[in-house]
Amino acid sequence: MDQKYRPKKISSAKTNVSEFIIDETQIRIGSKYIWLWVAIEPYHRQILYQIDKSFERNMLIVERFVSSLINRYGKYPISTADGSTWNPPQAFEFLKLKHHIHSSLEKSLIERTMQYLKDRTESFDDYFPCRKNNCKLKHVKQWLNLFVYYYNRGIIS
Repeated sequence: MDQKYRPKKISSAKTNVSEFIIDETQIRIGSKYIWLWVAIEPYHRQILYQIDKSFERNMLIVERFVSSLINRYGKYPISTADGSTWNPPQAFEFLKLKHHIHSSLEKSLIERTMQYLKDRTESFDDYFPCRKNNCKLKHVKQWLNLFVYYYNRGIIS
């Protein structure tokens, strides 16, 4: 019997989003290092269902990630970390979005969430490493979707 996680689609109603807090972190999966891009909704403190992974960190990746957020949730202001090199203002100007630097509350929220997500994902890879050559990391994306589903429902904390 094939057992796969098949997440239920959240209702089509838009999640109450006031802004996107976005950040990235580098994680090691097997012998590869990837960038994990995460958006958090600050009011409900939920990870938005738009986690992305990339092998690079540049303005084009940022635009792709933020565009996917806009397509799913609509246009909202963006908050990013102070001094980031990957988020030049041109990326947000091109998408016509307001941008500001994290407040201390937002910085604390994103740092705790990112570290928690990073630790759990690397632990997952320790226990269930990919043994495929030229792996596209689909198993990591599936794990992240499952993690976000449980995290947002308060099942794991």
